[in-house]
Amino acid sequence: MDFGAFVELEPGIEGLIHVSEMSWGKKVRTPADIVKQGEAVEAVILGVSAGERRISLGLKQALGNPWADAAQKFAIGSVVEGPVVSITKFGAFVQIAEGVEGMIHVSDITAEKRINHPSDVLKPGQTVKAQVLEVDGEKRRLKLGIKQLVPTSIDEYLAERREGNVVSGRVMEVSGDQARVELGEGIQGTC
Repeated sequence: MDFGAFVELEPGIEGLIHVSEMSWGKKVRTPADIVKQGEAVEAVILGVSAGERRISLGLKQALGNPWADAAQKFAIGSVVEGPVVSITKFGAFVQIAEGVEGMIHVSDITAEKRINHPSDVLKPGQTVKAQVLEVDGEKRRLKLGIKQLVPTSIDEYLAERREGNVVSGRVMEVSGDQARVELGEGIQGTC
């Protein structure tokens, strides 16, 4: 049916898997996209109404909740990759696993320039790499950032120098027993 699939549990006993209980991530338009008539499936009993002679079943629950171990699989600071699945005015959603999408806020797309809309830089279907910034498995939210993967000038400066190296710079400010020194464009240190 358009709203779900009936499953024969035993002769004369059927349960219904509603379309909303078929997939964790994919929006199911028609049950035939997920299950076929005559196919054997595993489902979890979600509810029984003996008075109405109804059994509610869940297909996605039998597959396991992809958010159950999201905090371990997608640790903060780790790098993930996936296709852009949708774009809104405030950001882009990226699928990083079956049933798991992360959101890249417009402010976390690029540090180079201010963009008006995420579609100025990203397109649906485009594969992107991003860093995991926040994970909330209970609320099913994953915050991602692309700009965090691009080295900043301080990262580049430090990659070329080690502790103990002698460097030179211009004194910018002296305050008490400390001085702020400019070591390069946008690079400052304290003596």
